[in-house]
Amino acid sequence: MIEPTSDSELWSRRSRSFGAGAADYAEHRPDYPIEAIRWGLPSGATDVVDLAAGTGKLTGNLLEMDLRVTAIEPDPGMLAELRRRHPGVSALDGVAEHIPLPDGQADAVLIGQAFHWFDLDRALTEIARVLKPGGRLVALWNEDDRSVPWVAAFSDGRRSSVSRVGMSSAPDNFEHEEFGPFEERTFRHGQRRTADSLLATIATHSHLIVIPEDERVAILARLGEFLAANPETAQGEFIYPLITTALRATRR
Repeated sequence: MIEPTSDSELWSRRSRSFGAGAADYAEHRPDYPIEAIRWGLPSGATDVVDLAAGTGKLTGNLLEMDLRVTAIEPDPGMLAELRRRHPGVSALDGVAEHIPLPDGQADAVLIGQAFHWFDLDRALTEIARVLKPGGRLVALWNEDDRSVPWVAAFSDGRRSSVSRVGMSSAPDNFEHEEFGPFEERTFRHGQRRTADSLLATIATHSHLIVIPEDERVAILARLGEFLAANPETAQGEFIYPLITTALRATRR
């Protein structure tokens, strides 16, 4: 969910760490459950913005729903991968705090796995500006389903020297004069993986990208041993259980 840190330099490094591995990110990160997106969208939505779109994981879901999508992404590597995978989408260079779109254009602004990187007060003001009255902000996070014991153990084992304890995305943590009350709902989700592809997914997480190589190798080796010894993951493909948290708020 939201993973704050008091170390601003580390936060900045992590937020800018994804572009060099954009192809791996696109290949291995999970998408989002359609029911979570539908819950977030206002009735009759047609024009939506995928903000901090990365390589277009959420963009792909939105296109499947026959929505007109404008994708906004600041990282050149991620933006290039998005354009390669979704060549028909309007994909613009921009940040949440300065969105390169006119006032009142969008029925919804959606953010997948990125709301925690924003300067929230400035970003919420900008998101409100580009939304139509009655439009929606929708933030989504995929997380490990820690109700499954082996998933909880695997998740604990991948913590690194720069991991942080996440801050709750509970609606009471957010307010802005341009938005009504924030609401939260969770949805079960899953991703088909093998042990190798799950390790490749974990390697795309920012806290593993920025740590020293010897620490990263040691963590991934330890996790590989865990998966090889775990009956649910030792052979072939399996579904990695996820929980998708969705946050929504309506533009006044």
